Amino acid sequence: MTLQDKLRHIITDNTLTVKQKSTYLSLEAEASLDYVPVTEGVNTAIKAGIICDMFEGHAPFKPRYVLPDYAKFLQNGSEYLELVPAADFDDALNALTIIYHHVPSVTNIPVYLGALDDILIDYVQDLTHDEIYKKLKRFWVMLDRTLPDAFMHVNVGPTDNIICRTILKIDAELKQIAPNLTFMYDPEITPDDLLRVATTNICECSKPHIANYPIHAKTYDEKGFGIISCYNSLPLAGGANTLVRMNLKEAAQQAQNTASFLTETLPHYCQVMYELIEARTQFLHEESHFFDSFLVQEGLIEESRFAPMFGIYGMAEAVNILIEKDSLEKGTTNKENHHTTAVNLYGHNETANQLGHQISATLDRIVKSTPVKYGYNNRALLHAQGGISLDKGVTPGVRIPYGTEPDPVTHIQALVAHHQYYTSGISEILTIDETVKDNPEAMYQLCKGALNLGFREFTANVASNDLVRVTGYMIKLSDVAVFKEKGSRTNTTWLGAEASENTGILNRKPRVACHEQSPVYIESKYTGSMYTE
Repeated sequence: MTLQDKLRHIITDNTLTVKQKSTYLSLEAEASLDYVPVTEGVNTAIKAGIICDMFEGHAPFKPRYVLPDYAKFLQNGSEYLELVPAADFDDALNALTIIYHHVPSVTNIPVYLGALDDILIDYVQDLTHDEIYKKLKRFWVMLDRTLPDAFMHVNVGPTDNIICRTILKIDAELKQIAPNLTFMYDPEITPDDLLRVATTNICECSKPHIANYPIHAKTYDEKGFGIISCYNSLPLAGGANTLVRMNLKEAAQQAQNTASFLTETLPHYCQVMYELIEARTQFLHEESHFFDSFLVQEGLIEESRFAPMFGIYGMAEAVNILIEKDSLEKGTTNKENHHTTAVNLYGHNETANQLGHQISATLDRIVKSTPVKYGYNNRALLHAQGGISLDKGVTPGVRIPYGTEPDPVTHIQALVAHHQYYTSGISEILTIDETVKDNPEAMYQLCKGALNLGFREFTANVASNDLVRVTGYMIKLSDVAVFKEKGSRTNTTWLGAEASENTGILNRKPRVACHEQSPVYIESKYTGSMYTE
């Protein structure tokens, strides 16, 4: 199809809004440019499907993710936007509404809306609970209707305050796909009853994510961090200048066995990844003039706080492939759990799980020891990438393949050791049977146990909910059902529809939120105590 044919197809597509057509037309314009100069080795790896640039454009002119310091913005106002400092709650909400339309991202819609309870609490003044509720509810509706993108993300917690509780209440009532929401949990600060509110919300609308605040916080400096887009953790007043990912499944296919994969194949393709990262970030930082923008000039972001995200996916398939290669080389077959070997050992077999942990540890050593020109402390940040809608036959990040998930406790125990390594984000999506709605305490105990073991992020879908997570963003199944005929006002419904067809997300296996049928406190064989209902 020629470029002209593509443009005409976009313009005449009856499922797209005018704004969506404009977005797709601009993407085609970006894709028509020459690609940033890269080596033949990079081109070969991209064509082979081993390395992916996440479709950020051939000549990047904006960072993938931007996390402005909204507190500073409200305190100082903006010369560029001709705004004085916010004086009250209405001023603050109005100022945020304005600046959100000036914060770029890979989606052209801001992926980070701030830690809203933290930045708004000083403006509450003498407002009543009811007044705060009405103002925030209108604000929440406005966000979904004017910035209809499920990668847009709000943070609340870990402190207990009226803004946090009101946002959780509103989010459960409205059940919108946007904004995405993360609740920060700190066992030293957050009361149990507030965590219960958050986990009960998950039962109702599959939101929020619940982040392990102390683990994330110690990764970054005193300026802090934010959780954005799907579930990505990045420096506040900075962000991600690019995200490049490696398909571990395809990389494993190139290796002779596990030993050669760990010592030769994986380091080789990591070096290829770094070549692509340097080429893309160099263009952004040195030629695009993005860092001349008012966001930098007014101190809302700092160039030194942007980092490349070093993403990986397909861990499950890589592990299964390598175990099979080792078995063939030795002339043996794995008889342990043999009935699952043809489908998936990963997540069910101790040898497979340990190999996955070893691969993650190897990646961690490479990323922490490899300098980059434009990074956070001159380093990239390791990321378990949640997949995209075009992925076929490969599982996101380090997740267990859809449809083969064990019970939730075993699921958590199998994957928790990975979480120490992926500083810029890692997420499992547990799919829980709808009976949890009659016993929300089970969700609370499962969440608390996972965070206690070392999960960076606890995320769950409830099988009967219309609102569900795909990679980390939200869709409504009812929207997907009619998308082909009617389109959607939300920008991410088409991604969810495509993912439903290509990636098997609807094959996730709902499980009862207990250790099979034993409602007891158990001891994890991996790293410590684990709560169940």
